[in-house]
Amino acid sequence: MADFLPSVAVDLSGALSLDALFPFTRTEVRLEIGFGDGERLVEQSSQRPDVAFLGCEPFLNGVAKAVAAVSDRALNNVRIHSGDARDLLAALPAGSLDRIELLYPDPWPKRRHHKRRIVSDDFLAAAARVLKSGCELRFATDIDDYCAWTLAHLSRSKDFVWPASRPADWLTPWEGWSPTRYEMKARREGRPSAYLTFVRK
Repeated sequence: MADFLPSVAVDLSGALSLDALFPFTRTEVRLEIGFGDGERLVEQSSQRPDVAFLGCEPFLNGVAKAVAAVSDRALNNVRIHSGDARDLLAALPAGSLDRIELLYPDPWPKRRHHKRRIVSDDFLAAAARVLKSGCELRFATDIDDYCAWTLAHLSRSKDFVWPASRPADWLTPWEGWSPTRYEMKARREGRPSAYLTFVRK
């Protein structure tokens, strides 16, 4: 953490430049919010060296594991924000991302805590600002109530549309998907997942 994290950390103290963060020719820039231990982030970045990957995770143990894996594999296309994704979204240039993945966020199941859920009208507006037109916001959860919550918020958003092709197969993972550790645990406990895809208008 002390030696390697500074080389891949996103500095939000000044203007954020993707060219400075990723000084190589890139085909896409993707953001994974809540990467847990970083297993998917590392796998994806290993498979796609042409894609720049931003990862957000507020929990230090997960960041430490991801940083170790990125260092071990000498990946130069990963940058990490150890903190709230909303701060990173606010700092990113408009129209700079090709995909946002919000995977198994904390459901805050108690009703009095619902206001803490990351999916909100403000979050969606921030996500829409940084996503390019026609690009995807992907959301996965194993919590029925959070799935309904997200659909309700997206249905009133003026910035996103749920494509006609996706409602028919929202229980089907995305092409090339490999389940996260959390998802495999949910399956063992009998909780299926929902995979929602929304497109930036």
